[in-house]
Amino acid sequence: MRFLPVNLDALLVELNDLDETLALFDALTAEPIAGVEEIIPAARTLLIQFRPSAIARQALVNRIAGQDLSQRRAIEHRRVEIPVHYNGEDLDEVATLLGISRAEVVQRHTAHDYSVAFCGFAPGFAYLTGGAGFQVPRRQTPRTRIPAGAVALAGEFSGVYPQASPGGWQIIGVTPLQMWDLNRAESALLRPGYKVRFTDAGPLPAGGLPAPTAQASAAAPSGAYLQIITPGLHCVLQDMGRPGQTGQGVSRSGALDLGALRAANRAVGNPSDMACVEAVLGGLSFICHGHAVIAITGAQTPVIITNASGLQWSADNYQPIELEPGDRVSLGSPSAGLRSYLAIRGGFEATAVLGSLSTDTLAQVGPPALAAGDRLGFNALTTGTSVSLNESPAFDLPTAANIVTLDVVMGPRTDWFTEDAIQRLGSQLWRVTSQSNRVGIRLAGETPLERSNHQELPSEGTSVGAIQVPASGQPVLFLADHPLTGGYPVIGAVASYHLDLAGQIPINAQIRFNPLGGFKEMQPDTQASSSTADVNKLP
Repeated sequence: MRFLPVNLDALLVELNDLDETLALFDALTAEPIAGVEEIIPAARTLLIQFRPSAIARQALVNRIAGQDLSQRRAIEHRRVEIPVHYNGEDLDEVATLLGISRAEVVQRHTAHDYSVAFCGFAPGFAYLTGGAGFQVPRRQTPRTRIPAGAVALAGEFSGVYPQASPGGWQIIGVTPLQMWDLNRAESALLRPGYKVRFTDAGPLPAGGLPAPTAQASAAAPSGAYLQIITPGLHCVLQDMGRPGQTGQGVSRSGALDLGALRAANRAVGNPSDMACVEAVLGGLSFICHGHAVIAITGAQTPVIITNASGLQWSADNYQPIELEPGDRVSLGSPSAGLRSYLAIRGGFEATAVLGSLSTDTLAQVGPPALAAGDRLGFNALTTGTSVSLNESPAFDLPTAANIVTLDVVMGPRTDWFTEDAIQRLGSQLWRVTSQSNRVGIRLAGETPLERSNHQELPSEGTSVGAIQVPASGQPVLFLADHPLTGGYPVIGAVASYHLDLAGQIPINAQIRFNPLGGFKEMQPDTQASSSTADVNKLP
């Protein structure tokens, strides 16, 4: 095993092959280690996210290094049959690459069971191994759109696209089954460990595939509500996210400035983890239909209240604001910061998806973004916990004119880059481009980062804060809606305590990365105790 740093609360375990990876995943699942919060399996790695207050990094490495990988658990897993219309536009090319006929591709693809090794890329996307044992390269130029239900091959894996998305896999057919359906008790049709058998469903029907089941629409509010006049650039509900869903290919998501979300809730007397409206660059305007107490935190944003008689006044950020029926609230453009958080006493009425009200913009999970005319219900409370008058920003909010310094933990793939690129990551300024969003901050630097290792990196788990470097050499800083797995090397990750700050950096601001030390693999220490001392020791 190799133990590679990812962040102050995460590490990557690299193994020799998929069998070893799944054996370790089975072992850690069968006997969980206290303090481990999430395990994301991939082709040759496990991404381990842990709670440093519960287990020290070195103690965790020691525990994992002592696991027995010689056997996998014998578990009876569910078996799923997937009918396929083998009409894929790459079927002939796949046959040529494999040196067999089109008919033999179909025959071999349907002759054996596959196993779900892990899930990632998108909710419900399962990486299937075994079966025909094909080895097929990805397309040299990825498609901008692959339809939902497409059955495809890449490397040693088969897979089915759960929703329309870009992709570089070779398409050999299509299935009418929905891989991802929020109307089911278990949204993902496939989970790690399931067995899968593809069957030949013959030619595609003349009318095409049936339309996917529509997600149930939200019910109209039965009581008090906010009537959205203008939603601004992008307004979504966010809470602390949905941990524990990686088995379905769903990342945590959640508010990008968790400190501001907690402060907004405390200001109105809510539990600090309740959902807020996250607004980008102000622009949100709504009319309150009912009595309410709200608070707006995060970006330094002008707040104007206009009552039903036309009287107008300004309100402060980070303070409780009492609203009467008919009051209109308008958020102006922030003078510093990027994202504002609107909390309302009693909380918003919305249907949780997989235990959370967060909107994951990449995975398309959670309530839709707010639109003009929406009625956002809330629970009008007059009693309960007292409001807080002592909330304030946790850091100086950045402006577009600032250079923002972010501490960085080097790894897990720092050694895939040239020494010049490693030095340049911290010495060069990186501008935040307009292509940035909740998925990640796209950066532009004068000189791209060059790789020393040009091999294809097998898909591996990614974490919030990861600085991934695609072929262009211009980094992408992953935020809360990042993909669960990725195939480009990560040179380092923004330290977990600077992630809220990263979520508030506006477009055109510049970032200076500050490495907290050089890249260094972690080694197991068989003599060390399992003490939780030195929990903040850097790699």
